[in-house]
Amino acid sequence: MHTDPIADMLTRIRNANKAMHEIARLLKEEGYITDFRVEKGEAFDNLIVELKFGRNRERILTDLKRVSKPGRRVYARKDRLPRVLGGMGTAILSTSGGLITSKTAEERGVGGEVVCFIW
Repeated sequence: MHTDPIADMLTRIRNANKAMHEIARLLKEEGYITDFRVEKGEAFDNLIVELKFGRNRERILTDLKRVSKPGRRVYARKDRLPRVLGGMGTAILSTSGGLITSKTAEERGVGGEVVCFIW
């Protein structure tokens, strides 16, 4: 039960906006995309992502999979962090310290909600 639906809506928008930038930052750090930027629009801002390609125009970013959803939350403990394609892909986790990759979570010794898989 939500006691303040307006505050709840504003918090959801704020969190989604922050998560959008954080996921793009992680994709860039992991080498899946070339760059990203936010362009101001009349009604709302747009996130522009520049995809990265190999020498023969092969895709670097093969696929993405949303893991944890509003109807089914998926969590990973610090000793059971997900591995994507045997370590060739990346898992993004939402932790108390923000969005991080499973490699970073392993280094820090934390677990969290599994947001998505990227390969």
